[in-house]
Amino acid sequence: MTEKLLSPLRTRPWPERWLIRMLGAGVATGAYVICVPAGSVPVSVAGEVSGGGGVLLAVILVFLAGYIGHRDDLAWPLLVVAVPPAVLMYVSFESEQPLAWAFATLVIGAGALVAATVGRCFRPRGGEDLADGLLCAAAGR
Repeated sequence: MTEKLLSPLRTRPWPERWLIRMLGAGVATGAYVICVPAGSVPVSVAGEVSGGGGVLLAVILVFLAGYIGHRDDLAWPLLVVAVPPAVLMYVSFESEQPLAWAFATLVIGAGALVAATVGRCFRPRGGEDLADGLLCAAAGR
C-alpha cells in the first residue's frame, strides 16, 4: 500500500494519475475555502496575513506541494496546488487589490515550487533522475 501511495505517477496508469491530480486540486481548493472565511480577504491592506487561517493554509499547501512534487513532474505542483487558491483569491479580491493578489499568487507559486523540489529529493534514485536539481546534489544524494 505504501508503494502505491509513494511511487512516481509516471509508473501508474493514466486514470490513477489524473485522479491523484484532481484530488490534489480539490484538497487545495477545500483548504482555501475552509481556512479563508467567505467574503474576507486573506491579506490585509498592510500586507499582513489575517488570523491563523493563512498560516494553516500555507502549511496545508506546502505539504500538498511536497507530496505532489515527490510523485509527479515539477510543473504539476504549480497547476495542482497553486492555481486553485490563486483563482479563488482573485475572485474574492474582486479587483480591489490587484497588487496584493499578484504578490500572494507569487508567494504561493514560489512556495509550491520549493516544496515540490524538496519533495523530489526524497524520491528513490532511478536511471532517469540523473539531473534532478542542485538541491539534491547539495544534500549529498
